[in-house]
Amino acid sequence: MSTPVGFDELIHPATRLSVVALLAATEWADFAFVRDSLSLSDSALSKQLHTLEEAGYLELHKEGGGRKRRTRVRLTDRGRTAFEGHVAALRAIVEGAGPPTASEAPSEQRHHSGAGR
Repeated sequence: MSTPVGFDELIHPATRLSVVALLAATEWADFAFVRDSLSLSDSALSKQLHTLEEAGYLELHKEGGGRKRRTRVRLTDRGRTAFEGHVAALRAIVEGAGPPTASEAPSEQRHHSGAGR
């Protein structure tokens, strides 16, 4: 089976997929909210955000300084499009893994009831 169009290797790792999915539901999110929602350490989240930012998938905005420093993050249009494409590709993979329909079943399985005559 080939990889469906839209499958995004950058988004696919579980932590990055979780980050992007959380951000897709909002316009802006505080760093602390994302960290706490996903039970990540500051350094683990920072690493994932940096990777996604380098790809142009999200934007970071830092306000204030010192102890009052606040970091907010949001998906860019490019990031949102990549996420939506990745979700569609995952759905295609899952739907393709379902049980065969009657028209796809081998003929011996469809005619099994007459095998003992």
